[in-house]
Amino acid sequence: MKTARDFMLEIPVLTYHDGITKARQILRDDRYREVYVTGVKKDLLGYIDITDALRVTATKSNVTVEGFVKEAASAGPDTSIESVAQSMRKFSTDSAVIVDPCRHILGGVLLSDLFPVIISRNELSGRVSTRMSTKIATADPNDTLQQIHAKIVESGFTAFPVIRKKRIVGFISRRDLIRSGGVRSSLAQNSTKTVGEMMTKEVISVHGGASLSEAARLMVENDISRLPVIEGESIVGIVDRHDILAGLA
Repeated sequence: MKTARDFMLEIPVLTYHDGITKARQILRDDRYREVYVTGVKKDLLGYIDITDALRVTATKSNVTVEGFVKEAASAGPDTSIESVAQSMRKFSTDSAVIVDPCRHILGGVLLSDLFPVIISRNELSGRVSTRMSTKIATADPNDTLQQIHAKIVESGFTAFPVIRKKRIVGFISRRDLIRSGGVRSSLAQNSTKTVGEMMTKEVISVHGGASLSEAARLMVENDISRLPVIEGESIVGIVDRHDILAGLA
């Protein structure tokens, strides 16, 4: 039985008085969507995520991460990977931190690493339509960088399907914004850069009647964390890794 120890990675860790700009530098890396934060005794305080890093747009800032810390998904090194994934689902994160009994950080595990193993050794029951989220916030290709930045910070959504004439033509995510080195200067200068220029244009989708196993296969084969659910030419929902894992038998 594989445990968290088998997937544990060395992860970047911040102290509570580190600046938000340092967090933003770490979160540009494709592997990290959360960064964990320690306190005075080097014990786990919690985490901050990409949305938190986007809240402060200044290139240089004295704002520290302390005011953004949220409770984190954590586990011991011998915890089963299914239990670790369940903890991630509870906190809506894509990673979990592995701690010792004193809550000192030993490392971290990523949902993207656990997901293929969990679905390969567990039965998934149900259809995409039974697990997908129907609460969808969308973007328009002509939305400005300022508009999509505001949507991400205000709504809490991590990604938006981009719709043109009722058809999905791309995806824009927090990752796309923070990975763009010029996002802060663009915001400050009231840039005319649009969603259509920054979005991911290749869209892998699934039908609501597809099995959760089929949706999971598409995610693993394409190394993506979510799929738009399409009926006809219209988007009717979003299904992500957490939704898939909710269908474990």
